[in-house]
Amino acid sequence: MCPGRSGAEGGRVRDHHGELEPRDRLSTDFDISDRLYFEPLTLEDVLEIVDREKPVGVIVQLGGQTPLNLAQGLEAAGVPILGTSVDAIDRAEDRERFEKVCRRVGALVPANGVATSLEQARRVAAEVGYPVLVRPSYVLGGRGMEIVYDEASLEDYFERAVQASPDHPVLIDRFIEDAFEADVDALSDGTDVVIGGVMQHIEEAGVHSGDSACVLPPYRLEPDEMDRIRELTRAFALELGVVGLVNIQYAIRDGRVYVLEVNPRASRTVPFVSKATGVPLARLAARIMAGETIKSLNIPAEPQVPGVAVKEAVLPFNRFDVDILLGPEMRSTGEVMGFDDSLGMAYAKAQAGAYNVLPLEAGTLVVTVNDRDKPAVTPILRRFHDLGFRILATKGTHEYLSRLGLPSERIYKVNEGRPNIVDAIVSGEVDLLVNTPLGKKSQYDDYAMRRAAITYKIPYLTTMSATNAACDAIIALRGLPHTVRSLQERVGEHGAPATSTDDPA
Repeated sequence: MCPGRSGAEGGRVRDHHGELEPRDRLSTDFDISDRLYFEPLTLEDVLEIVDREKPVGVIVQLGGQTPLNLAQGLEAAGVPILGTSVDAIDRAEDRERFEKVCRRVGALVPANGVATSLEQARRVAAEVGYPVLVRPSYVLGGRGMEIVYDEASLEDYFERAVQASPDHPVLIDRFIEDAFEADVDALSDGTDVVIGGVMQHIEEAGVHSGDSACVLPPYRLEPDEMDRIRELTRAFALELGVVGLVNIQYAIRDGRVYVLEVNPRASRTVPFVSKATGVPLARLAARIMAGETIKSLNIPAEPQVPGVAVKEAVLPFNRFDVDILLGPEMRSTGEVMGFDDSLGMAYAKAQAGAYNVLPLEAGTLVVTVNDRDKPAVTPILRRFHDLGFRILATKGTHEYLSRLGLPSERIYKVNEGRPNIVDAIVSGEVDLLVNTPLGKKSQYDDYAMRRAAITYKIPYLTTMSATNAACDAIIALRGLPHTVRSLQERVGEHGAPATSTDDPA
């Protein structure tokens, strides 16, 4: 079923004289769809449209998680599902069945369990070991997902965030600390598999993939880790019988590759990967679901990227009075892309696109990080110091840096006196803020400084990996020419992939 535009003909709508006049296109281009239905994505409404349109079949894998949740009901109503079968979708979505799939392909998964009550959750968490990632089942965007470090926090989570029952179990996974994540978008026709792109997250594991910046091609993965990711991706796609797109998320720590989840559908990164490689994954997936093969479409086994592409999330913190810390629950409302020959410049472009413009000239950097991040932030701050930045640090961070011989000046927190960090931000003295929380719940001081940074448009960084990438970006901004090229120019200069994507005339 191809939804199209309602009341529009080829991108035009009729005015009060009955003439066709151009208008801004709605959500789908005229050359893609014949009609567009503005109806809720419920089983009842979709079945009504199917009854009216009589389609050959329905594609459920290009609309996120909601269409996947409708797949079983549509199949039960006799609607043909194009592409990956409903049973394959269930094998990836159902916890017990997915465990069996992982065993068959030999994939490592974090220790996990399912709880239908607080008492059971205590037992499962004790078995898998803290910290744990807890989440309600069947949620979108990581809603209600948290990292829990002890039993008291687990009890608080159950009181505040979720009501567990046999019909609504809570999923509990061992959280792999000090890991970084990778995302893979792949195409499969059931026989052959194409690795569309392997993306490395810049933020550490624990930040929702929709909020984390990511890099294509990856810059921290070792060759054997890349090979293992490719091997597992192909194995999962073939074991599940994927026809169309599949997205797989991995966590890498100490050379070991863990599988976090397999989504037998298109992910939010498909447009990013397609633009970075010049290979239109969604269009190719649709043709594969309609019966064509990867070989007949002449798709390269792993399209190359002509440079470095960085995807950055656009976060709505300037519109809503919420804390800016990132975590397992998705908060972004969009994303931007930076593309260049170097990671630093690509990251700088992505930050500019997300309205988090990094300072080009040396200025004042304010840093306050928790004890766990102090060893990691120190070498990064040395780089900022070498770039000419003046470093202001709160008491604990200042004392730690002083012991290591890194120059910094003490600055007060909000409750310690004045002038404090917020005063410095308001008076225009701060050019960059680096802050990680001091505990599970952000203290008022941390919240106040982060809100001030948003209000006064000060670039802020809340993870060590993003701080390191920002330093690379500032170095690139200073030393490299600032150029802008269209995606078509960049891909064309390096030779566009040879894919048979033209629609038959």
